[in-house]
Amino acid sequence: MAHIYRKSYSRPLSELPRPVELVELKDTKRRVYKAARWVDTRGQKRVAPLTKDGTAVRIEAATWTAKYRRADGTVAVVPTGCRDQAAAQAVLADRVRREERVKGGILQRAEADMAMSARRPIAEHVEAFLAHLAAEGACAHHRRNVRDQMTRIVRDCGLRTLSDLTREAIEAWLAARAAEGMGARTRNAHRAALVALGNWCVEVRRLSVNPLVGVPKANEAVDRRRERRALTEDELVRLLAVARERPLRDALTVRTGRHKGELTAQLRPAVRARLAATGRERALVYKTLVLTGLRKGELDSITLAQVQLDALPPHILLHAADAKNRRGERIPLRADLATDIRQWLSERGEVRPEAPLFNVPAGLVRILDRDLRAAGIPKRDALGRTVDVHGLRTTFATHLSIGGVSPATAQAAMRHSTVDLTLNVYTDPRLLNVAGALDVLPRLPLSGGTRLLPAPAPGVLAPVLAPTTRFPVPGSSHMSTEGAARDNMGGRNDKADSPAYEAENRPSGLERATRIELATFSLGS
Repeated sequence: MAHIYRKSYSRPLSELPRPVELVELKDTKRRVYKAARWVDTRGQKRVAPLTKDGTAVRIEAATWTAKYRRADGTVAVVPTGCRDQAAAQAVLADRVRREERVKGGILQRAEADMAMSARRPIAEHVEAFLAHLAAEGACAHHRRNVRDQMTRIVRDCGLRTLSDLTREAIEAWLAARAAEGMGARTRNAHRAALVALGNWCVEVRRLSVNPLVGVPKANEAVDRRRERRALTEDELVRLLAVARERPLRDALTVRTGRHKGELTAQLRPAVRARLAATGRERALVYKTLVLTGLRKGELDSITLAQVQLDALPPHILLHAADAKNRRGERIPLRADLATDIRQWLSERGEVRPEAPLFNVPAGLVRILDRDLRAAGIPKRDALGRTVDVHGLRTTFATHLSIGGVSPATAQAAMRHSTVDLTLNVYTDPRLLNVAGALDVLPRLPLSGGTRLLPAPAPGVLAPVLAPTTRFPVPGSSHMSTEGAARDNMGGRNDKADSPAYEAENRPSGLERATRIELATFSLGS
């Protein structure tokens, strides 16, 4: 039952490179058959037999395919990937031997499948993983990035099968890219793509464990290649003014000759109107990005049917398929922005529900750079922080914090999964009025107020002044023992009343004035 063979497929004569020559040849048994002869795109001469109807040629595959019976009785047909017949026979023998061990109970079915998957070309696993991402609903842009990242690592590391995917190989590749200057965020993206591939292989039992679990991530905080800053209110006003005027101004500017730089170019009225409308739309695009926090791709996906200007409050319906987090959202519109959009739509006269809200240019990143330059706003500040289209989203989050919006509300407006992302990544702390925030703290004057008694000297546990037990204050409970006995018994204490006792225990001036006895100190206290 087990054998190897080369698969064949037919190819119409019309698809072969011209010219195609039809000839008659003889096989090993001296039998005559018809064939086609041509030169392929690589300059090699090719010969293939014709099909029975004579409209196509029968071409054999370059690699061998193995066919054998599994332990459960089913027939398996798998490519060996070998061009050499002896190598293909060795692959077939290995698979047959493994099936025999499964049939005898020496090896588990899952272990056998994992061992066979480890020897399959890694390109097959990559394609299967990309198909899994498509089934999960990942966007085409994400799948394309994942494909490019994994293809680059597979090519650079020389990975051929899944068993070649080791932690040592990937760590060596990441270290080499770091030495070349690749940013930490880019390296982490490549690492994440391969780790996701390994996790999926474990889920579908192509691997027993993910060999890339321990690959360390690069610290993006200390190797940030792009740190965005937020625009101030004055810079936003200047940017919108320039964006509105620059299309028409650039067209009116004379580029050569003695009138170079003057706004004297001749334009038709229709061209003037079109350029003025382009400027108004561009300024409105910037304003919408700043006041909604939408991403460029999300704004580009908005159609007229998704704009609800008559609702309370006015809002934009962002479809789940167009949102980054794959969740539909209602994006509220401030009253002035809703008024501007309503006026823009009335001027445009568009009524088709499927028409886009704005014609967001594909080169908006470069257009913003020119608008920033014309407005006198530096693209990069002294600290190396930049302004770009996505930086308008940073501006949105920062001005929410400046306005005193609570972190939870700002997180909901930004549609972030964690408040830490909103506050630490998308909020520019240099625009926050930290010095002004100190005014809410209580006033603490150092002069005036209640005068306090001096603090006791170090090591002194008793107070400086202590109540006396010999000279009670009238109405006080601090009375001497002798006085209490004399008052209670009506008797007389001769010792206490003697002149010698009174002279020895006569109070000082301070005691007489305050009726408080000076404290005495001892080593015991």
